[in-house]
Amino acid sequence: QVPLVESGGGLVQAGGSLRLSCAASGRTFSSYAMGWFRQAPGKEREFVAAINWNSGITVYGDSVKGRFTISRDKAKNTVYLQMNSLKPEDTAVYYCAARFGGLRNDPSEYNYWGQGTQVTVSS
Repeated sequence: QVPLVESGGGLVQAGGSLRLSCAASGRTFSSYAMGWFRQAPGKEREFVAAINWNSGITVYGDSVKGRFTISRDKAKNTVYLQMNSLKPEDTAVYYCAARFGGLRNDPSEYNYWGQGTQVTVSS
């Protein structure tokens, strides 16, 4: 098990910013890929961003490129998602996920998931 705990969600106006955090206890993420996904009501889970824990290489979903930034703090064993220029369509539950190995954008390839944190962007 890789317990993942997200935090930082909330209500923000369009154009605003939020930073999500994903912390893990009990293990390190060496050789893992860490991803952020989101799911809006009635929609499929969508890839947002992922980072290779060791190298720091990142990939982003098309809908968030240029607005969101994924990063990690090895000392704190935490992954972040900085979200800027938020839009109402970014409203969703955001999930942190982990998989052993390379970067993937398919949620079915991630083995460990957090409980999710709600992000609501008002217009």
